[in-house]
Amino acid sequence: MSLQYNYSSFVRECGTDEAGRGCLAGPVTAAAIILPKSFNSIILNDSKQLSHSKREYLKPIIESESICFAVSHIFPEQIDKINILNASILAMHKSIEKLKTIPEFIIVDGNKFKPYKKIPYETIIKGDGKYMSIAAASVLAKTYRDEYMEKIHLEYPMYNWKQNKGYPTKEHRDAIREYGITPYHRKTFRLLPEQLKLNL
Repeated sequence: MSLQYNYSSFVRECGTDEAGRGCLAGPVTAAAIILPKSFNSIILNDSKQLSHSKREYLKPIIESESICFAVSHIFPEQIDKINILNASILAMHKSIEKLKTIPEFIIVDGNKFKPYKKIPYETIIKGDGKYMSIAAASVLAKTYRDEYMEKIHLEYPMYNWKQNKGYPTKEHRDAIREYGITPYHRKTFRLLPEQLKLNL
């Protein structure tokens, strides 16, 4: 199925999406982007459907051809304070706020969002597989978050974040059992299935 350009009839329609919601460690990262009508890519899709190399290939194309884009991280300390849903929406709001062009309409991946200023919006379930701007935002959110996880991997290599990116893999959970948690872990998340008293 090919992606559609616009949901609304507005020219400056912004797509936004996040990455890292289900992770045990690291930020939740969102991107917002406005694409020109001329933008076209036959490989662009929901970032989860793309290989690492395709995402890396698309990232500079999306950035250079967009009208504007922005990316924001919300870190574990804040995720623990306001919960992951609110943190995801906050990351999207911060990204929209950073755009150099004010959008006239916002399309959001998923089914939850809070109004941003007075800009009309629509939530679209699986929007990253339907609309170009949401798919592009999903690629940017994922690549920027991956980059961040690879950077903090150097500080704590025993969790292998460069591979698992903070997701709850068996290896990541085994490392939490063995080494306890780091400042990058989300303390309000169920870090271990048995949720032993963690070494905080």
